[in-house]
Amino acid sequence: MKLQKVTDSAPAAPKRRYDDACGTAHALDLVGERWALLVMRELMLGPKRFSDLRADLPGISANVLTQRLEGLEESRLLVRRRLPPPANAQVYELTPWGYEAEPIVQTLGRWAARSPAHDPTLPISASSIMLSFRTMYDRERARGLGATIGFRFATDSFLATAGEDELKVVRGDPAGADAVFVGEPTALAAAVYGKQPLPDLAASGALAVEGDIAAAERFISIFELPPKASV
Repeated sequence: MKLQKVTDSAPAAPKRRYDDACGTAHALDLVGERWALLVMRELMLGPKRFSDLRADLPGISANVLTQRLEGLEESRLLVRRRLPPPANAQVYELTPWGYEAEPIVQTLGRWAARSPAHDPTLPISASSIMLSFRTMYDRERARGLGATIGFRFATDSFLATAGEDELKVVRGDPAGADAVFVGEPTALAAAVYGKQPLPDLAASGALAVEGDIAAAERFISIFELPPKASV
């Protein structure tokens, strides 16, 4: 007798499975395909269009991106929806369960940053560096801090509210922030994690600061990459 499906709404089985009851093995069934977790990373701060995802993941092909989006949708980690007029565009958005993966992305990122082979000078997307701030936020260094910091990149803008206990980051207009960084995410990473002086980056045209320079300097001082692992 042919077995029936447990439920008609069950997601289709992924092409590759570990057939292992361990939760870690099943996690890799869900997001272990190349690019899958990075697609989720790009959606952690809100929905994006297909073209935006391709722009922020320049190494992925349209075909592979389509496959990963379909796989994540089948696994109930993201959904497709259409924005109302006048935008009238289709976007991809994480489900509530999908958003729960942010601590996993943060822990994995902090752990991997300790690798001697990690190169922080490589290109980085706007969503990725915003998530890195939430990951590397040092509460001791942030003691006494209370500021709003904006970020204006070529295709995206964010507003961060920095306090002693936490850093909140949302996508949106940074108007009214105490200080606003304007430029490319990689240049911002150079200032924050590479400790390149802001005047030098401004002189090169890579990164500018609008508003309170002291607040901007204070903000970038509270982040630091973890020490490299001993080999």
